[in-house]
Amino acid sequence: MNAFDVFLGICIVFSLLLGTMFLAYVIAIVIPFLRRKPDTPGDSRDFEWHFAIPCRDEEAVIGHTISYLRGHFPDAHLWVIDDDSEDTTAAIVTSFASEDEHVHLVQRRRPDARTGKAHALNFAWRQLRDRLLAEQKDLAKVILAVVDADGRPSANLLDVCAGEAMFGAADIAAVQVEVRMSNRDVRTPRPGEDWLRNLTARTFVRMQDLEFRGPISAIQMSRKFTRTVNVGGNGQLARMSALVDIADEKGPWRGSLLEDFELGVHFLLAGWRNAYTPDAWVDQEALYSLPRYLTQRARWAQGTMQCARYLKRVWTTPAISNIGALEITYFLLQPWIQILGTILYPLPIILMFYNFIAHPDVMAHYLANGGTILLIVYAVVGLGEFAAWGILYRHKSEPSATVLTAVGWGLSYVLYIYLVYVIVWKAFWQLIRRQTAWAKTVRNAETVTDADVVARLH
Repeated sequence: MNAFDVFLGICIVFSLLLGTMFLAYVIAIVIPFLRRKPDTPGDSRDFEWHFAIPCRDEEAVIGHTISYLRGHFPDAHLWVIDDDSEDTTAAIVTSFASEDEHVHLVQRRRPDARTGKAHALNFAWRQLRDRLLAEQKDLAKVILAVVDADGRPSANLLDVCAGEAMFGAADIAAVQVEVRMSNRDVRTPRPGEDWLRNLTARTFVRMQDLEFRGPISAIQMSRKFTRTVNVGGNGQLARMSALVDIADEKGPWRGSLLEDFELGVHFLLAGWRNAYTPDAWVDQEALYSLPRYLTQRARWAQGTMQCARYLKRVWTTPAISNIGALEITYFLLQPWIQILGTILYPLPIILMFYNFIAHPDVMAHYLANGGTILLIVYAVVGLGEFAAWGILYRHKSEPSATVLTAVGWGLSYVLYIYLVYVIVWKAFWQLIRRQTAWAKTVRNAETVTDADVVARLH
């Protein structure tokens, strides 16, 4: 046996090991996903609510968002953080603030501005904290909700998050609500273009909705049992007393490119708990553009890689159990496992095709003597664990869809999920180049080309 055969054997073993491990993980998260029952809502009047809305060149959406939030949450205060926008974002917010004392413009200016979402949130948080302390407010009863500039929280958001399993429990630091794509039902996302481009764009949007309301939601539900629920960038709500508890000299957000997950980890390290609920949600716009999507997801993946520095503390703090530390470790290692997978997974397949060409008789004998069944099992395990999410998504989120449609969604998700291998290599390349600038997600309505999106990264 030569060195190549040994290496190939190792690749096959590792690919099967990783595949089996991931299948077990999928089964573990699907069970609580399917069995979950709704939580009992509370009374939002038991708390004081504030919304923080980070903005950088958001003139396309911010006016509609302010109108929506003021209409649905009239008692809440809105803190719109203008991160030195070059468009009319600040002027739009100023117009609202001049007529409504619940709307506040928080402005940052370069060179201190445009340094990342975490820094913008810290800037506004310090102003709100100082105001609350001056008014002698009970910070345990004050909740700060972070929503994107295009975010549309559900009307029941505050009552759901005031429930006894949410902020009604004194040790809950943060609540994350489900994220949905507001444009998931748009039939012609690219008006004026041909049917194929529209089909591709709306399928791409549907996959983003499936991802958040399927696997991501299921992961969060399973984390209830490991006590490692975390928060996302949109639709996260945090108790002010908990934010004060974990804050350093700059604030509670530390500045990684995955500032939301990093915040949640610090809550866990300090002995707090986080909660997740799909009973309330926030709608945000899914992206039609592949380059914009890759830019967004590479930032998230690179942020996950950066947060690996917390692994030692996760394993040594008594506030996190061993199973909780294991779950966090698995999440933080995923980008590295995926990079490894891009090397290990293709080799057995490449060898099989090579043998088909070089040794057709040997391969024919192999297939006739059990090889075909093995390949079918390999394909079902490798692809079925992703395709099944189409049916699960229909069952939990879109019951009016046909079974055939759900099957189509599942097969599309198989293709969609393989984008992760492009994303992790892009993130890794940015990491080794020390490219740590916070790349803003460009909205669909913004008149900027995909080439401009790519150019902003260089």
